[in-house]
Amino acid sequence: MVLFQPESVVWRRNAVLVASLFFILIGTGSIYFIVVALKEMAAEFDWPRTVPSTAYALQYMGAGVGGIFMGWCFDRRGLAIPAFVGASMIGAGAILTSLITNQWQLLFVYGVMLGFFGRSALFGPLTANITQWFEHNKSFAVGVVGSGQGLSGMLWPPVFQYLMASVGWRQAALIYGLFALATMLPLAFILRWMPPALASNQAETHLQGGIFRTYRALQFALCVASVGCCVAMSLPLAHLVSHVSDLGYDLARGAEVLSVALGFSIISSLFGVGFLGQRYGGLRTLLVFSATQATLLAALGFVDTLVGFYFVAALFGLGYGGILPCYPLIVRELMPRSESGRRTGLIILCAGIGMALGSWLGGYVFDLTGGYQSAFLIGVAFNVANLAIIAGLVFYTQRGKRQGL
Repeated sequence: MVLFQPESVVWRRNAVLVASLFFILIGTGSIYFIVVALKEMAAEFDWPRTVPSTAYALQYMGAGVGGIFMGWCFDRRGLAIPAFVGASMIGAGAILTSLITNQWQLLFVYGVMLGFFGRSALFGPLTANITQWFEHNKSFAVGVVGSGQGLSGMLWPPVFQYLMASVGWRQAALIYGLFALATMLPLAFILRWMPPALASNQAETHLQGGIFRTYRALQFALCVASVGCCVAMSLPLAHLVSHVSDLGYDLARGAEVLSVALGFSIISSLFGVGFLGQRYGGLRTLLVFSATQATLLAALGFVDTLVGFYFVAALFGLGYGGILPCYPLIVRELMPRSESGRRTGLIILCAGIGMALGSWLGGYVFDLTGGYQSAFLIGVAFNVANLAIIAGLVFYTQRGKRQGL
């Protein structure tokens, strides 16, 4: 059968899809480690929560800036360089996290190793790559790869919480780093395969002279929109565990609440993006998920019961889980295929700025007010700005189609 022939395009495509899912699932654990360890690290060094929050933010900032470089490497040489560099740096960065003794070491590891050279090789390059392998099921393929983030969030917080309770946060970081090296490097040998070229150049030219006249306006709008949605997204992801704990619940319950949110995000990423994106396109799908996220983030600011946290977190996960996978889908639908890596990387950079700002903002507002409610409401305001931009793009594209552009 063709499916099982080693050189078959179908076999390679399926292998790359599975390898991409596990690569992002394992690598994204670097985010959730510091989320779970935030209070313990701050307490050990007598740091304000702004310090580990800043490290979390620098990981997103570094990943965003590094994502442009990784996107350029992908456009020129494929996924080999991002995959091997990313796997090595995530593993080594986690190991060095277990050895930190002061602030600058933590910030360097998270900003440079785990950020610029590590996580930069995950979402942007992986989703850009998978759209090159799947022409007719792009939204489904992106949804599968994007669901790795939700699976990671469902898996790693309880694992990290268990390891920290058993052996401490330093040993937990060491164990994660060794595991990342042992699993991600072999996966990189699969991800280095080059996708087949398309037979037609239609994807390269279908917007020229059309709806947007140039790609610059669309690129700018998507970049600004990604900042707004990711500020709102980052606030609960970075601080939900601590927020639940501050209200008197056990730290393990907070990790469970975060795990519920990230677990439900799998549904929207895996099924929602695939179903809605295939039928309505990336822009309108993004509008739906972003509106859901804004509504539930507002609710998080007022919930104070454990049952309420589980319920709202599940619905929040359904909203936020579909947002980021929509951006590479939009790029693939509306921009040149040969530039998908760097253009996706630029959007992910802006998304990283939003994630970093949201993480830092949560810690800063907590240090000022002693709580997270005001921070969550500020995040809602950023999300509303995102909705306005995406709604404008949807209107603009629909008008252009009606005019035959």
